[in-house]
Amino acid sequence: MQRPLQITARDFELTEPMDREIRDRVASLERYFERISGCEVVVEAPVHHHRRGGPFRVRIRMTVPRGEIEVNRQAQEDLAVAIRDAFDAARRRLEDHVRELRRQVKAHAEAPRARVTKLVPEEGYGFMTSPEGDEIYFHRNSVLAPGFDHLRVGSEVRFVQEMGETGPQASSVAIIRPRRELKIKVRPGRAGGR
Repeated sequence: MQRPLQITARDFELTEPMDREIRDRVASLERYFERISGCEVVVEAPVHHHRRGGPFRVRIRMTVPRGEIEVNRQAQEDLAVAIRDAFDAARRRLEDHVRELRRQVKAHAEAPRARVTKLVPEEGYGFMTSPEGDEIYFHRNSVLAPGFDHLRVGSEVRFVQEMGETGPQASSVAIIRPRRELKIKVRPGRAGGR
């Protein structure tokens, strides 16, 4: 880290084992991502904690490339659990940040398209054909709103495929609505200006 680790205990004295636990957890975060440039950990005890115990509050703020990661946890009655929970949350946020930095954020693939080729409304099922020529079964319960009754042979749909007992089937089917063309009304202009 470019700046030294700052640990602050408010309203109580942090014990040596808890201080060591915090330092070990920060070191673990640094091993995961070496580009953490600063880290502040604030541990707060409630007023009169020596009589009642927690809940302890642990705040962690890490300075990383392109921003900061902050975790603010209202924790358990036990300080060790509060520290563990806060650092687990900080680790998850750091992992997300690193994925974003590495451009590894998963892009959701667009669901494949198909055309409805057969409908059996009285029995509540139909078939669609993918552009590759695969025939896929679907049941009326797998059709998303506005629903099965709005399907027609030739309707274009998106679907999620899974393997059924007798072959490929769609677990969800969404009707693709054609985009409406923008209609612009042209009013005849007035002669001579405004």
